[in-house]
Amino acid sequence: MDADTLAVLTRIATALERLAPPPLAEVDLDAADAFVWHADPDWLEPVPQVNRVDIELLKGIERQREQLLDNTKRFARGLPANNALLWGARGTGKSSLVKATHATINGDCADADKLLLVEIHREDIPSLPRLLRILRSQGRRTVLFCDDLSFEGQDEAYKSLKAVLDGGIEGRPANVIFYATSNRRHLLSRDMIENERSTAINPGEAVEEKVSLSDRFGLWLGFHHVNQDTYFEIIEGYASCYHLPISTEELHREANEWAVTRGSRSGRVAWQFIQDLAGRLGTPID
Repeated sequence: MDADTLAVLTRIATALERLAPPPLAEVDLDAADAFVWHADPDWLEPVPQVNRVDIELLKGIERQREQLLDNTKRFARGLPANNALLWGARGTGKSSLVKATHATINGDCADADKLLLVEIHREDIPSLPRLLRILRSQGRRTVLFCDDLSFEGQDEAYKSLKAVLDGGIEGRPANVIFYATSNRRHLLSRDMIENERSTAINPGEAVEEKVSLSDRFGLWLGFHHVNQDTYFEIIEGYASCYHLPISTEELHREANEWAVTRGSRSGRVAWQFIQDLAGRLGTPID
């Protein structure tokens, strides 16, 4: 083989290596009970300690809490369960409930039966099939979680998500369930819905496209802003849990003033108030 031919073959081989996907790294899913998925390159980052609150501190969402707990318990036991979409007002405890449910289920399980919690970021949704391939091969039962899921503009990733959740040849693995939170019930932006309507031959097609992604979630849980009584109940629960030295009357007065300055009442606003109050009182809440 002459030198010119060898050089050409070398360039071809190098180009093919660049085009080929890198081999998936070995994953030790026993390293933690929670991981964050990163794409490009693909890897699962262990999370030694998940940022979450106790499920009993999540007030005003008792019905949603029981439904998600029941669904997750069935999944953990190997019984049929649904993908879940937690939608509604911001700061109302959607992502907190997913993380608290995972902790509650695992608190009742032996180490060998504990669920994994794997978070995938919205921008990494196109890599979802690769992640599912890893989780399918490992076999461990996994709650796959995407926080603040929605789609904008000309984003086509939602179509691949539809196929993965329900309708594709492979679908989601039997050992994986998908939980997502969103401020939107139908996940698509108004601009995307209007675009579908304007290009559809039949206007009904736009409506079908609007709901077709959300339909992949068998369990819909709606979250709404809380009233003042529930807001105070949340505040009192935190204050009692962290032993904050303050009277109920003063606690209510300061909590109400905090909510007025923020323009809303929610679990997130309550937690932010408690952090501020604990700091002023010199009381750790870790």
